[in-house]
Amino acid sequence: MTLALVTMSHSPLLEFNDPAPEVKAKVEGAFAAARSFVAEYAPTLVVSFAPDHYNGFFYDLMPPFCIGYQAEGVGDYNTAEGPLSVPTERAEELAEWVADRDLDIAISRKMEIDHGAIQPLEILFGGIDTVPTIPIFVNGVAKPFVKMSRVRRLGEAVGSFLATLEDERVLVIGSGGLSHDPPVPQWATADDNARTLLLNGRHPTEEARNARQQRVIETGKAFAAGTAAIQDLNPEWDQALMATLAAGDLSPIDAMTPEQMAKDAGNSAHEVRTWVAAFSALGAVGPYDVDYSFYRPIKEYIAGFGVMTARTRA
Repeated sequence: MTLALVTMSHSPLLEFNDPAPEVKAKVEGAFAAARSFVAEYAPTLVVSFAPDHYNGFFYDLMPPFCIGYQAEGVGDYNTAEGPLSVPTERAEELAEWVADRDLDIAISRKMEIDHGAIQPLEILFGGIDTVPTIPIFVNGVAKPFVKMSRVRRLGEAVGSFLATLEDERVLVIGSGGLSHDPPVPQWATADDNARTLLLNGRHPTEEARNARQQRVIETGKAFAAGTAAIQDLNPEWDQALMATLAAGDLSPIDAMTPEQMAKDAGNSAHEVRTWVAAFSALGAVGPYDVDYSFYRPIKEYIAGFGVMTARTRA
């Protein structure tokens, strides 16, 4: 059984803040390479590890991990709204398998997902319901964070399940990161209005969503101009992590702590947990090789922007 993988940074600013033409062309080239890889592999099932940005998961109940039995996009930043094609019975089997491996896993029969999960599906497949997809939420914004070893174990458990699916060609997606520090409010420093959003900001009015999104768009423009009061990108940290993931031995990642990750790479660097889970799933099936790797720090997107494709050896 073979397994394929695409990990990619996402950014809500892809359609709003353009970097220099040559940089944008390189990003489009990376997306094209990933699309070609996926088209050649022709997956019959997608398992998507992705975070959320207080659009579907909130502090009224914040699990570290959650498997979606049904899911729909919320439509933030002009991404697609509506239902994904989730194979519910397969998702239920996956959740049972993970629970049997001594990992606490939440489930949702009505998961709401934002650009973090939707953007890769749109980029790779042109839509959100073209291939059966099991979404797995991995908390990457809300303290407290579980240990990285726990994230690795989640990926290994998912991968061991996927290894049993001889009738499927499975693509694993990890969406998030890399180094970035966008203006996402932190509970400890948030005012009352921001805490209301973090606690339960579901289904905002169009006006409220647009105002929130415009703040991020303007921050991206200011960051590119050198005037934003957010943490800088860290290309060295990003590329070191990508090298570890490519090497196949992910055990060094266990030493990463939330506090040091935020200090080195920004408060939203925790989204790389999705990459770790995805590569751990791949490694659980067998040795793998990275086919393609792209990296560029892009301030207009407020992201160290990376794309990787890989597959297990035949």
